[in-house]
Amino acid sequence: MGFGLTPLTDAGVRFVSAAERLIPEFRERASAADREGAMCVENFEAMQTSKVAAAFVPESLGGFGLVSVHDWLCGIAALARGDGSSAIGINMHLGVSRGMAGAYDRARQKGGKGEQVAKPLTAIAAGKMLICATATERGTDNLHPQTTATLTDDGWMINGHKMFVTMSPIATHLAMNLKMRGEDDEDYLGTVLLPIDTQGIMPQDDWDSLGMRGSGSQSISFENALVPKHSVRKIGPWGRWSIDLLINRTLGNLPLVAAFMGIAEHAHEIAMASLATQKRLGKLVNSSSGVQQLVGEMEIELATCQSILQSTGAAVDDWLLRAEHTPPTIEDGHHLMKQYQCAKWVVNRGAISIVDKAMDLVGGAGFMSAHPLTQLYRDVRAGPFMQPHAPTEIRGYVGQVALGLYPEA
Repeated sequence: MGFGLTPLTDAGVRFVSAAERLIPEFRERASAADREGAMCVENFEAMQTSKVAAAFVPESLGGFGLVSVHDWLCGIAALARGDGSSAIGINMHLGVSRGMAGAYDRARQKGGKGEQVAKPLTAIAAGKMLICATATERGTDNLHPQTTATLTDDGWMINGHKMFVTMSPIATHLAMNLKMRGEDDEDYLGTVLLPIDTQGIMPQDDWDSLGMRGSGSQSISFENALVPKHSVRKIGPWGRWSIDLLINRTLGNLPLVAAFMGIAEHAHEIAMASLATQKRLGKLVNSSSGVQQLVGEMEIELATCQSILQSTGAAVDDWLLRAEHTPPTIEDGHHLMKQYQCAKWVVNRGAISIVDKAMDLVGGAGFMSAHPLTQLYRDVRAGPFMQPHAPTEIRGYVGQVALGLYPEA
């Protein structure tokens, strides 16, 4: 497929190979999950059994030992060629487990055993821990969460409401950002990982959407949910960008762009298979110059999207490697985010256009509910809504950073 995403590391090859083996069964189940608007539990069980869900868990603890962000993108794109909802769901889990694996490695490098982090990583590898994640709230953005953690004598008390809590109906744990009041009475941006059955966590069972209907992206309310004092971690000032937040938001969300690339690749595959047999008046429709031109446009868009995603993944890996030796500045973090936003803009728009062209090429059959293109057509529209930034904000942000006008908030 020309510029298709190809893993560059041994761990990445294992991850992508495992993901690709799941594509046929994902496709068989996708339509039913879409019609019912319910999660396909079997898909997530398959990802746990195949070790896809343990991609970032070190090999010594039972996982693939994945490190490369580039190869993470490759695996998510492969999963999305089977089912976009399952791909974006497991991506949340992978983002959190990647952070755990990094903490484990750092502890080991300092001479410790990393026992505190090894326990959940081992649970992930055993298929006993599945983590959903969210950063979205109505009427605000990632920098200004209104869900609040208040310190009490017994621990942190959490109150608020989160939206788009993908994969939450079947997850064992939830990771999210929130506003925390420090001991200095200042507000900070914090993060927490807690069991989803914690008292005071109230899933709303309200996911009813145009696309990604099998993602389980319901909203969740928090009413005096109490967690231990060590559970909430400070990551920066509330309402302002920090280097940690810029890195976190880039790494957690860039692979979601790959999911929409995978959806477009699936639509492209469907269209090309249809054109190989589709006839009008006894003649293959691919002999039409109009069809040939539309296919040409689709190929150019596909190559463009695959190329920018491939190069962005490799560039992020290089950036992270340099950051290990030279601590990055806030400006460096904004340039990392800018690179991600450029890829997001190109791939989100390109993927929508590719699926739209595939619908035109397949013709009326693709408009029928039973045809897989109808689901892809709806699913791919979710891409632009993934934070940060919204389509109305991306170009302004990219322009600011390019001009050296780095936004603080």
